[in-house]
Amino acid sequence: MKFAALRLCVVPVTALSVYLSASALLVIASPVAAQTAQPGDAVAATAWVQIEAQPDLSVAQERAAAWAAVFPDVQGYALGSGWYAIALGPYDGLTAETRRRLLRDENLIPRDSFLADGTDFGPMFWPSAGAAPALAPAVEPAPLAEITTAPLDAPTPTAPALPDESPDEARASESLLTQTEREDLQTALQWFGFYNSTIDGAFGRGTRASMAAWQEAQGLDPTGILTTAQRATLTTAWRDETRAFGFETLTEDEAGIELTIPAALVEFDHYEPPFVHFRAKDGSNLRLVLISTPGSGATLSGLYDTLQTLEIMPPDGPRALAEDGFSLQGANADVVTVAEATAKRGLVKGWMLSYAPADAPRMERVLQTIRGSFRGVGDRALDPGMVPLDDSARQGLLAGLEVRHARLSRSGFYVDAAGAVLTTTEAVAQCGRILLDGVTEATVALSDAATGLAVLKPSSRLAPASFANLAPTAPAPGTELAVAGYSYEDRLSAPVLTFGQMAEAGGLNGEAGINRLAITTLPGDAGGPVVARNGSVVGILLPATGDIARVLTSAGVTATTATASGDLTPEALTKAATGMTVLVSCFD
Repeated sequence: MKFAALRLCVVPVTALSVYLSASALLVIASPVAAQTAQPGDAVAATAWVQIEAQPDLSVAQERAAAWAAVFPDVQGYALGSGWYAIALGPYDGLTAETRRRLLRDENLIPRDSFLADGTDFGPMFWPSAGAAPALAPAVEPAPLAEITTAPLDAPTPTAPALPDESPDEARASESLLTQTEREDLQTALQWFGFYNSTIDGAFGRGTRASMAAWQEAQGLDPTGILTTAQRATLTTAWRDETRAFGFETLTEDEAGIELTIPAALVEFDHYEPPFVHFRAKDGSNLRLVLISTPGSGATLSGLYDTLQTLEIMPPDGPRALAEDGFSLQGANADVVTVAEATAKRGLVKGWMLSYAPADAPRMERVLQTIRGSFRGVGDRALDPGMVPLDDSARQGLLAGLEVRHARLSRSGFYVDAAGAVLTTTEAVAQCGRILLDGVTEATVALSDAATGLAVLKPSSRLAPASFANLAPTAPAPGTELAVAGYSYEDRLSAPVLTFGQMAEAGGLNGEAGINRLAITTLPGDAGGPVVARNGSVVGILLPATGDIARVLTSAGVTATTATASGDLTPEALTKAATGMTVLVSCFD
């Protein structure tokens, strides 16, 4: 039999991360070669890049004028069929093919533009009818522009001054864009966070405002009308960055999930129900986990609690739980983790993404893509028994998803209907974070070093199954008492009841207010309620001294006096004592 200290309570008491270098921007004042013709390509000695044909002369003249606002070498010729051709050139054959490919790949001319040798050209109607075409001098192919990767926090390069276009000229060149090209501009603006509306190719007030915001971010005049060079800068940066992520649509049949993943950065690793793990690829420091399991609201809530205990989910960050879904975000100096899940039709599905804080600007694009593409498909979820594992194998596969363990855990008990908790100062000393029952955040409302007692307030109002009713008088020596506590700290999911007797009033050194119990306890029991046979709380198990009622009053908690006199049945006593007892966990 061991003796434990008992404190009696006697009442009353932007940026673009990948860009073309400035030299890589398209300069359209003269032919530029970006690719060479493939062996075997048929090219004429003199050739034009035919970009359009119209059946009406006046329409053809208007279109030629619009093209001329963008390109300096626009020419127009009548065709024998009665149509009117608009072309760029003339060039030597190799230069013409190189120019056609470059402009087509940059979406600056229609995809169906082709080389014409001029044999079908009749009288010139643009720029002046009857003028003889002059062969443009051959130009040596320029080397392919190098792609440079800017640091994530580097300022966005501004577009070059050439070719310079006035707003009217920019609007004229913009009028030549196809529907796809216009939608691509909106998509690029959306990708970099400047546009958040429908991708429809219509340049209304919202799109214009987005263009102006992008121009302003680049240090340009915010006209709201992108010039040819600015459009090339924006769309090229968007394509380069999306190409670097390697986005692919994934249909995960086992999990019943479809989403777009950055396939250049992650790859499938293994199943571990309810998770599908994707590991980092090529040193990306990115980790993706899909969530898929049968269940509804209770399962969703359980996952919400579980994910917050993982090492990979830092405790600091916004989080929310609703009946049909949850969102979690945690961040520290080492990792940022975002998780979301929903419960629909008896299935819980979601995802979790972890990355290095330095990659946050780029990862916003990945998060945006995953959120926009994620959906459950079919009526299937991961089968919990699909991967039978022994304990050692399971621990190996869960590497990186280890549960975060408390530095120490002690007991406490609810002292009012709002969920205030009384425990020991030892339980909360030097804690970076305190959890009640491993779930609810709590703060220290009062820590009294003289008594060894601490009062905790939950971050959100609780409704405990029961709370302490304090005994009005001290028990006599020999009275049978019980202690409810988490004897084995957080290794058991429920408190246990340990029985003993009131041994003697006063501490071993005669301290007032300290009484000794003849009972066997463990460190985890400290802070647990000591209850009499009628269910009233006569004290708290302490490694030090304390005055319960006075401390509660100082913390603004109103103590409730017990009125029951008859003894409870063992079952009722156990229910009352364990119902008020709470696990208090201290995390660094």
